[in-house]
Amino acid sequence: MWWAAIALVGAPAVSFAQTDEIQVYDAAIADKGKFNLMLHTNFTPDGLKTPAFAGGIEPDKSFNSVFETAYGVTEWFEAGLYMPLYSFSRSGATFNGYKFRALFVKPHAEEQKFFYGMNFEFSFNQKQWNPRHHTSEIRPIIGWHLKPVDIIVNPIMDNSYLHGIKGLDFAPCARVAYNLNEIWAVSVEQYADFGTLRDFQTGNQQFQETWAVVDHKGKTYSIETGIGFGLTSVSDKVTLKFMINRDLN
Repeated sequence: MWWAAIALVGAPAVSFAQTDEIQVYDAAIADKGKFNLMLHTNFTPDGLKTPAFAGGIEPDKSFNSVFETAYGVTEWFEAGLYMPLYSFSRSGATFNGYKFRALFVKPHAEEQKFFYGMNFEFSFNQKQWNPRHHTSEIRPIIGWHLKPVDIIVNPIMDNSYLHGIKGLDFAPCARVAYNLNEIWAVSVEQYADFGTLRDFQTGNQQFQETWAVVDHKGKTYSIETGIGFGLTSVSDKVTLKFMINRDLN
């Protein structure tokens, strides 16, 4: 079962802050009455040498991680909590904050040819993680299970409580996966950040990363891992991710 996603946290102009999870949401959620725990981790062996903002975490050689607990409230609604969010970087170990998530989806999306959903996240950030203490995310989910190919798009909008509609930042991501069998899948994922709607960036000033990803679905746990390559000067050159999740009851 795969759910959760990337949340690229926007920052002013062409600066793009750190991220805790790197994942495309596919509208699958925990079964009703079930708790699920996922550990998100990512490491940047070759990243930007300058923080996205004064006092921020330097991406190069940084390790970011967060525990995500989710609960299936109904067949179409899942509630989630990310905590603690922490990093190890050149600045040392830091606690970076926490966030809440509300995910609404078409029931049993993993069994549907066409599926959709909408995710809302509300973050409470520490100053070294994001210059804005409160940020939020609106993530539409649109996808097709075409057997053996999956196509999924998340046209994400990030925002700050203080900036309103004018501060919306367009940070879409997408995934094309090929299911080798019921256990293994390989995919290509694309993550981008074009900047705010009032100030779209162009060319080399956009955040753009392309990822090669492998998924394994086990009986008691699932794993997703991959390597991403930055395509522009404001993107980290190489990033690694690893996620593992399992139901708790």
